[in-house]
Amino acid sequence: MSDASHLTFDLGKLGGSTGHLFVPKGADCEALSLPVFSLNKGEGPRLLITGGNHGNELEGPIVARRLIEWLPEAQTCGRVIIVPVLNPPAVQAWTRNTPIDGLNLNRVFPGRADGSVTERIADAVSRLLLPMADTVFDLHSFGPVWDFPPAVTTHPIADADLMSKTLQMAEAFKLPLTLVWENDDTLGMFDILVQNQGKVFVCAEFGGGTVGSEALAIYEAGVRNALVALGLVEGKAEYPTFRQKKSSQTLEMLSSDILKSPARGIFEPRCSVLDEVKQGDLIGVLHSIESLSADSIDIRAPTTSTVGAIRSGAHVDAGEEIIYLARPAKSLRMRRVELLLDH
Repeated sequence: MSDASHLTFDLGKLGGSTGHLFVPKGADCEALSLPVFSLNKGEGPRLLITGGNHGNELEGPIVARRLIEWLPEAQTCGRVIIVPVLNPPAVQAWTRNTPIDGLNLNRVFPGRADGSVTERIADAVSRLLLPMADTVFDLHSFGPVWDFPPAVTTHPIADADLMSKTLQMAEAFKLPLTLVWENDDTLGMFDILVQNQGKVFVCAEFGGGTVGSEALAIYEAGVRNALVALGLVEGKAEYPTFRQKKSSQTLEMLSSDILKSPARGIFEPRCSVLDEVKQGDLIGVLHSIESLSADSIDIRAPTTSTVGAIRSGAHVDAGEEIIYLARPAKSLRMRRVELLLDH
């Protein structure tokens, strides 16, 4: 058997197959074998679904395993490849980064065949799985210390046609929030690699906090809606119910919409995700743990906006992110028109 990264089965074979993505050993650890599921029903869309990119975000691996249970009976065409856990060492340790080398898998793509274990995982995925897909769904969550609604996220893309296709695919999940997150491109992110190849990449952010059965049902329904939109599965897409509502909204978030803690202390949320707040509204309070005489610090909304994410009660240091605000995607639509005109 080859010591280089490889797949243990043929993805081109018709029907359902299971095997492993072999990641060779290095100086830091032994070889890894990542379980892979493939369902090939001939001509049609080619989709790669991944979970467990970050080890403390377990909603993705769970939803991915659920898909494997019912997809063989539901898929009508095309090919779906599912890797429930991209980073087994991080998932086993329940840590965002790989504990062996301390690296964030979502910051090292396309990886290195001769690198550390995280880089070797990224290299194997980039070379062996990504060429087999035209669309990628990477299943994340916001992590255990955040309150975040079921959402799909993307960012502004310079290619107007790819931006339009990506946003359309994101909205097809019909989750409560589609968020276009304006931030500086970060080298090594999976989505940047995929989009640079002209392919559609959607990052699902499956909530935050604890993993619950009701939330998982919403996440699974969102992925099924997207499969229907791609034409891989027949049926009617439906809005999942979230907090007694069946609705979805597309918002954008600028870097200036991320609020950071002004000091050390315990952060107390005074609002919930998807709440609409006006300028000056109280949205959180920061309490000192060092002095009972020190006044608590009120955190107020700087603008009229919607609460996208909020720390779910934690001790924070000065400068730590505590609230993400969002706004209607008006400026995004204007930029899309400008890009289309330039295109």
